This record gives sequence, C-alpha cells and structure tokens, in this order.
Amino acid sequence: MFWFNLHVSNIDHIKTINLKMDKVILYTRVSSEEQSRGYSLRDQKDRLDKYCALKNYTIVKHYEEDHSAKTFDRPQFKKLLEFIKHNKREIDRLLILKWDRFSRNATDALMMLRTFEKLGVMVDAVEQPIDMSIPENKLMLSIFLTAPEVENDRRSMNIRNGLRRAFREG
Repeated sequence: MFWFNLHVSNIDHIKTINLKMDKVILYTRVSSEEQSRGYSLRDQKDRLDKYCALKNYTIVKHYEEDHSAKTFDRPQFKKLLEFIKHNKREIDRLLILKWDRFSRNATDALMMLRTFEKLGVMVDAVEQPIDMSIPENKLMLSIFLTAPEVENDRRSMNIRNGLRRAFREG
C-alpha cells in the first residue's frame, strides 16, 4: 500500500489526512448472454474506469458477468469471491456501478455484504454511493437493494398473469 500525508490548512488548525491508494476489483454484470453482446458491459466498465482514475484507485482485476443477480450462484462472482478469500487484505474495495448490478435479492445481498466486510473489503456502488458510517444510510442501502427485487417480483407476477389470461382466452 502507498501512503501519503496531506496537510490541509484550516483557519483554526491543521489536519493531517492519510490518503491510501486503494486496490479495487471491478464487477460488471448483465442478466443474459444476449445482453452481453450490447453496450452495457462496456459502458459499466468505462464508467468504473473513470471513477478509479478520479479517485486514484489501482484496479487489480475486473470480473464481467452475464447471469441473473437473483442469487450469487454466478460463475464470475464465485471466482471474484475466491480471489478475495485467497488474497486477504490485498483488496480494499469491490466497485459496481449500481446496487442492482450486485444483487436483486435484498436478503442475500445483505449477507454477502457482511461476508465482504469480514474479508476487509468495502463494496461501493459508484452511481449510488452510501456512507455507511452514518447509521441512517442503512435505510437507503435497504431501498437500493430491495427495489430491484421488487421489480423482478412485479415482472414475474405480470408474466404469470399474462400467461393465465392467454391460456383462458385460448
């Protein structure tokens, strides 16, 4: 790790801030192989790259996925988790573009976030940032994690209702 001391002058006092060049893993995801042929994965990666350049983060690895986020049973996500477990304390952050790229299951997501926390890795959604040092922001995280799950549930319900209607109408 690289450490720098930055002296910030304030009217009343001088603060010393330690700035660490974080080592990060990027994770980009779409729901299907068909979607992976579009622009979304490249766009996610470009945005994450720009964010890393702005924050002076060192990108260690990038994992790209074309599986649903209903569960964490995803090939690239499993590889990502194994890499982090085998390189404990070498990775500071897992960066995603938005929380729905991480998971569409709030309960599983919260458990996985706890796993990353135990491994010393912070998960950040760069377009939906949350400062978890503020207790009330846990509510915001819950909304970000629950909204995609509700969206999936609503879509499934609409499809089932449409199929029932089509069956009834022949």
